[in-house]
Amino acid sequence: MDPDPRFVLANERTLLAWVRTSLAFIAGGLAVGSLLPRLSVPGGRRAVAIALVLAGASVAVGGYLRWRNNEAALRADRPLPRTRLPLLVTGVVVLAAIVATLTSLAAS
Repeated sequence: MDPDPRFVLANERTLLAWVRTSLAFIAGGLAVGSLLPRLSVPGGRRAVAIALVLAGASVAVGGYLRWRNNEAALRADRPLPRTRLPLLVTGVVVLAAIVATLTSLAAS
């Protein structure tokens, strides 16, 4: 028996939200690499940019895996599996905020 289409479509919308989030991280990484002034640490700007782009890629993969696992659970009438993806996104945002604060303090 197929699951209620509303749940399947809600699961798909959630995947699209994770994809938008991953694109925001990637765009942020590209912006940091292009627009942020040089940091006092050699290669620091590049490291921050690469970390954000990789975080974006990780969120995209994690969002897909979450969608796939939720889809399987919905079709098997099982509880939805837990995920650590929100923890990853929160950690990256907090780390980026700390780096941005330290960078702006060092520039002034």
